[in-house]
Amino acid sequence: MPLIYRRKFLKFLALAMQLAGASSLSFAKTLKEALSSRSPATYPIDPNVFTTADRTVTPQEAMNGLAPKELFKISEYARHGYGTWTFGPGLAPEIRDDIMPINFKSSGVTNKVKLAHFFTITDIHITDKESPSQLIYLQQSDPMGAYVTSVYSPVMPYTTHVLDAAVQTVNAIHQKNPIDFGLSLGDTCNSTQYNELRWYIDVLDGKVITPSSGAHAGADTIDYQKPYKAAGLDKSIPWYQVLGNHDHFWLGSFPVGDYLRRSYVSDTVVALGDAFENRKNLYRADYYMGVLDGSTPNANIISAGPTGSFHSAPKVVADPNRRSLKKQDWMKEFFKSSTAPVGHGFDLVNAKNGFACYSFMPKTDLPLKVIVLDDTQSDDDGSDDIHGHGFLDQARYSWLKKELADGQAAGQLMIIAAHIPIAVDPFGSEVEWWVNPLNAVRLPELISQLQSYPNLLLWVAGHRHFNTVKAFISPDPVNAPEKGFWQVETSSLRDFPQQFRTFEIHLNSDYSISIKTINVDTSVKAGTPAAKSRNYAVAAQQIVKTKGVYQNPSDLPDSTIRPMPVGSYNAELRKKLSAGMIDRLRKRYTLS
Repeated sequence: MPLIYRRKFLKFLALAMQLAGASSLSFAKTLKEALSSRSPATYPIDPNVFTTADRTVTPQEAMNGLAPKELFKISEYARHGYGTWTFGPGLAPEIRDDIMPINFKSSGVTNKVKLAHFFTITDIHITDKESPSQLIYLQQSDPMGAYVTSVYSPVMPYTTHVLDAAVQTVNAIHQKNPIDFGLSLGDTCNSTQYNELRWYIDVLDGKVITPSSGAHAGADTIDYQKPYKAAGLDKSIPWYQVLGNHDHFWLGSFPVGDYLRRSYVSDTVVALGDAFENRKNLYRADYYMGVLDGSTPNANIISAGPTGSFHSAPKVVADPNRRSLKKQDWMKEFFKSSTAPVGHGFDLVNAKNGFACYSFMPKTDLPLKVIVLDDTQSDDDGSDDIHGHGFLDQARYSWLKKELADGQAAGQLMIIAAHIPIAVDPFGSEVEWWVNPLNAVRLPELISQLQSYPNLLLWVAGHRHFNTVKAFISPDPVNAPEKGFWQVETSSLRDFPQQFRTFEIHLNSDYSISIKTINVDTSVKAGTPAAKSRNYAVAAQQIVKTKGVYQNPSDLPDSTIRPMPVGSYNAELRKKLSAGMIDRLRKRYTLS
């Protein structure tokens, strides 16, 4: 019996012993109640599940009361109207013919055969808020850090609860419209900790979650600390995993060296410098970075501030389950799962060497190939910058080209599933394609290579926490429009709008392809931790005003990327196929 359950049981048992003098019957009744109290809670969602095509979560106008660096002042949210939202109108899918032949007329073209239905979920950032190895203090102390909610946000205590609610939402959709498979696009963990990864896998497996660490403070009384039973993904839905930068870098930003690795399992809150001001400051012991106090309803920040203001180093209860995982160990953990398939894709590669690329065919009777690509930076690439750039070493790039060539030769439609998107951020940002000699391919050459495979339908990604759709138009749109492809990003489950995506691939009456992609707000039931997380995610958006969630057309890098009303974007994306692929499909599917 876990320690926290044993403590609770003993409390009830003591009460039962006190009542034993009244009657043996009352003692037996109280003892039964004590035993039943050992069963952890469950958090069902609102059974009325909708997509953003039906309605959207719309933040209401809030007062200007808190600056971004005051995000931690949760007790003041209500007074300023932060966290208030309503359901707004649905967002109709936009018909997109950007990569279809010039002068294409869509009238009369209809969806005839649904080839596949899948979902993407990404950037869950399961967080051990009590870990001593964080950067919490920089969110309130650094002018740039104030806008970086990845180091502190009021949603941090509720990351497992939101995932549980999202899984239940997927299950509800599956009951109405069967889902063939799921893709988790990376950043499962916030800082590649063992317990973060276990919580993530265990939520999908439907196990009991103990979402606290160390002293397990507040585990008997605080909503986000209490153990609960996750619902688990429907066992009939196989799900596959993509590697993200947070899954193998400290806070997604730096390789885990000896000092950081020790800090994970230490009993002392880590002391670091202001890495936002200068990356080389990271290992300066200027500030204790703080932890969240699990015994307080608002998860107060404690043990944070300039090191000179402390008489001694602030302490925590150490926990070996916080240990940092190397890439190969992270991959191996997916074999310890009760949902399908075994290894969630990593059985298809040699996990021992950390090569996290593989491909699979989701349906045996469908010529569709999914290419899972690790396009995160390498631990040994020598970069001093934030390790959030797109990157392929020579081994991964050679593998990608072979997978695409093999799929093209076999007459397979293809999807690339990666963590980091391409060609959507300007040079100099921390998430654009890395311009460095160690990168095996520059971005223009990569795009040109992708456009040489006309069976490529999609590049799906996460990473930026946006719901952007971008068209890569063929270099020869008149004679070879089939060389165009689409890129679809999925936003984070952690930050507003806390959504995932569904995709339906249809064969059309003219043997073109339509990809219907719809954002889905996680369904939550009032009073649950996931519902509180939604309020906090809305509040954080209202305070910090994350750029890119509400985009203006003038802010967008090209005309194929549309604004995202309330953070969402739905579309039906069309693509013409090559003559050879159309012939293959005609033999397989007769359209009347």
